[in-house]
Amino acid sequence: MTEHTEHPVATAVQHEHELAALELTEHPTVKATYRTVAENWLSRAKPSDAMLERFDAAFAEVMFSAAVWSSNQDKLRPKVTCITRLAHPVGGRRIPGSRWGIDNPDSVYRVIPISGDERYEIRGKVGPNRMTENYFTLWDANMGTVGVLNGRTMDVDTDGSFTITVDSEPAGSRRNHVQSTAEAHEFYIRDVLLNWDRDDPNNLEVERIGGAPGTRARTLDEQADATADMMAYFANFTGKLSHGIYKMPPNHFNLAWSADKVGAMRNQVYVMGRFDLQPDEAFVVEVSDGGAEYFTVPLSNIWGTTLELVDRIGSLNKAQSVANEDGTYTYVISATDPGRQNWIDSDGLNEGILTLRMAEFGGDGPKEDLGARGRVVKLADLDAEVPMLKRVSDDERRAELAARRTAYLRRLPEGTF
Repeated sequence: MTEHTEHPVATAVQHEHELAALELTEHPTVKATYRTVAENWLSRAKPSDAMLERFDAAFAEVMFSAAVWSSNQDKLRPKVTCITRLAHPVGGRRIPGSRWGIDNPDSVYRVIPISGDERYEIRGKVGPNRMTENYFTLWDANMGTVGVLNGRTMDVDTDGSFTITVDSEPAGSRRNHVQSTAEAHEFYIRDVLLNWDRDDPNNLEVERIGGAPGTRARTLDEQADATADMMAYFANFTGKLSHGIYKMPPNHFNLAWSADKVGAMRNQVYVMGRFDLQPDEAFVVEVSDGGAEYFTVPLSNIWGTTLELVDRIGSLNKAQSVANEDGTYTYVISATDPGRQNWIDSDGLNEGILTLRMAEFGGDGPKEDLGARGRVVKLADLDAEVPMLKRVSDDERRAELAARRTAYLRRLPEGTF
């Protein structure tokens, strides 16, 4: 078994990949597509002034994620790459953020290209505090689920190391086997960090088992064309997703749903909605988790990027939240700090998207009380509306934010900009 000595995410392979993707963004094809996709997206979205102000920064992340992801699609030369990160330095250069598609701020998302005609081994090691939610999902080219391996329950050796075998044959006596098919396209790996201050992403590496590749790697021009295609796809995907959410009435939640298509995680429940407030209002969200061991309440803009995560409280998960006496959870979403527990900071926005995710329900599935509801209240009325939420002083909030930054940087040791 290979000895894993690198950081599980900030690996030499990851940094090399990010620098190459940064160079790719200067290719004429990519630069031209950047402008065209931006114009098309803006013309279709018809954003509010507040959302328009967020476009440039968010769009840059979505497009860079396309460069990072599209650059690891060679099934004969697979790598493990993280495709959703915050902006950070590498070798004295600024690597842009790469969030897109309403990412989960608790997740480390990694991809490995896979061909159903090939054999692979994914070797790795779990951290000392094994994650509550961790899945290796084998996708087809349309993000449909071909197979899933639960990283939480897979077999590991006494030192935490493991090997996952991947090919088109049945498992037989092999542990941790994923059977691929002709439709297999790539692994989409979610390492979900419920406890930011102690959960560790898995160390991962991949090897294709076989002889030398029978075809050459993409040329730079071919890679630029592939990146351009993915840039357009990412914008279309996110635009349709946001449009669907904005067709819903504001300050209301859709019914909980679960799926294993277009990127949704099998056995994970989603509760989606949006808020639209006046400056003197807050959106109070009451959550009953249905017995989920894990859930998160993140905010995002219409461009598909989550709000500020490190120096603002743009999300809260179950471990970061204070439960009510009856086991439910109450949150206050607002642009200004209400001085209460369970505040989620909308980063100055009076509108935005919520995508609650709930998972790990046990063998019997979610309880009937699973769901969420929201209501608009005046900030001045919070004492009466949410008496269960304790007050938080300025010093306590600063301490919360300092701890949040320290905990987040465990997965981003390069630091932030």
